[in-house]
Amino acid sequence: MSAVHGIRRPTRRLYSAAAGFAVAALCAVPAAPTSADGGAGGAKPTVVLVHGAFADGSSWNGVIKRLQRAGYPVVAPANPLRGLASDAEYIQSVLKSVQGPVVLVGHSYGGSVISEAAVGDAQVKALVYIAAFAPAAGESSLELSNKFPGSTLGPTLNNVPFPLPGGGTGTDQYIKAEKFHDQFAADVPRSVTDLMAATQRPVAASALKEKATRAAWKTLPTWTLITTEDRNIPPTAQRFMARRAHAHTVEVDASHAVSVSQPGAVTRLIELAAQATARRS
Repeated sequence: MSAVHGIRRPTRRLYSAAAGFAVAALCAVPAAPTSADGGAGGAKPTVVLVHGAFADGSSWNGVIKRLQRAGYPVVAPANPLRGLASDAEYIQSVLKSVQGPVVLVGHSYGGSVISEAAVGDAQVKALVYIAAFAPAAGESSLELSNKFPGSTLGPTLNNVPFPLPGGGTGTDQYIKAEKFHDQFAADVPRSVTDLMAATQRPVAASALKEKATRAAWKTLPTWTLITTEDRNIPPTAQRFMARRAHAHTVEVDASHAVSVSQPGAVTRLIELAAQATARRS
């Protein structure tokens, strides 16, 4: 086996990262661009991190801290979690505010959002999926989660009605607090998951059922981190999506909340994507 940036590589595209817990607090203010290392020169790309359901931007804290330390500008917007098309439009508006090249990263349902948002955006140079959905046109997140056995999410959900702006009622989904640790983040200390459960952002059930209309991974270089202990998105589903996207793939023994439990592994994959796209520039 050979080692690249501290990652063991048993096959050409399959990596394994060592486990480690890290939870860090930070102020998510984009750092000033610095010259790129290991690339063709110029400014480093801005890394835009899009969280998924049952999480918020703070789930990226450990990753943001490491990226900023390495000189990357970082933005971690609040994903509305209201509907796939509208969420993608919102992330597109965030991307328009960023100058220069972008590495766009999505976790969980955030992967579905970046797949839509990046289409036609010349600034986006790479996509990185972290335990994430990468739907093709006509597929929904829920459909992909159910395509292969293994998800235990359904029975842990609490459905809460909410009023829709134009009238009528929608359904928000939360993970029940007493189920959150085992379902979402089994490799994170309970003292942390208790806080994560209390501050989780709900997702509209309709957003998970909404079908994608386009897929940026068909034309953009793609990297994928697969979590082998994931109880939300089955690892087999993650592998299926990675293979068809021809993604550079890393596998780690981690829960769905890998950005919290193993921020170092997540950061290394993002940096590999950034460095690879810089070399091609």
